[in-house]
Amino acid sequence: MDEVQVVVAHAERATLRVGDVFLKVDADQARIDVEVEAMALAPVPTPDVLWRKPHVLAIAAVPGTTLGSLGGPSTGSPAEWAAAGAAIRKLHDAPLPARVGGAGRSIVALAAELDDECASLVTNGVLPADLVTRNRRVAEAALRPWTPAFTHGDLQIAHVFVDGGEVTGIIDWSEAGQGDALYDLATFTLGHEEHLDDVIAGYGTDVDRDVIHAWWSLRSLLIVRWLTEHGFDPFAPGCEVDVLRSRM
Repeated sequence: MDEVQVVVAHAERATLRVGDVFLKVDADQARIDVEVEAMALAPVPTPDVLWRKPHVLAIAAVPGTTLGSLGGPSTGSPAEWAAAGAAIRKLHDAPLPARVGGAGRSIVALAAELDDECASLVTNGVLPADLVTRNRRVAEAALRPWTPAFTHGDLQIAHVFVDGGEVTGIIDWSEAGQGDALYDLATFTLGHEEHLDDVIAGYGTDVDRDVIHAWWSLRSLLIVRWLTEHGFDPFAPGCEVDVLRSRM
């Protein structure tokens, strides 16, 4: 008999796996609607939608394996990392969806959120002031004008599957929409800087590495407190706090 596996769960959403079926339960139905629409538009492999009802989306598992996880060892050959880069480029070159996604927040709003979060991290003793100050300075490079692209918006390494040197599926599209292409590249390589060159080789164009480094700092600063409050550990080896320390 298949067992129910809890893939991820917190107050906002949960994902369960039963055999080859994933059930995504989300308190915000709009995120499920966005996910289904984005998967229909994306020119890359995505899971098959089996059914959806209010607050629940059932999708089929995709073949292959991920290239690793944040805080864990990376796997896969340079060619597989490059294949992921090529798939990301194909997505970014696709016609724009109508909505703005998680990677599309305005520079003004993002800077204000970042300043508030940095102040909170220091005031509440979550992170040392010098670590926050240094990474806030690095993050500044991400706060620049950018050309909108079709972005995934939450392109963590665990969301991209490969098999036989090809990308077989990209999952979790609830943050998809118009956004900064380099945000996707930075999210995918977060904690795996050693594979950035491989991903860029597959992506096939000049990429501003300083902006990717900036997004590593910015994303990590913004999410450390949220992760802690939702039962995750950003202080685990190789995770967000180590990413911040690597910029010192």
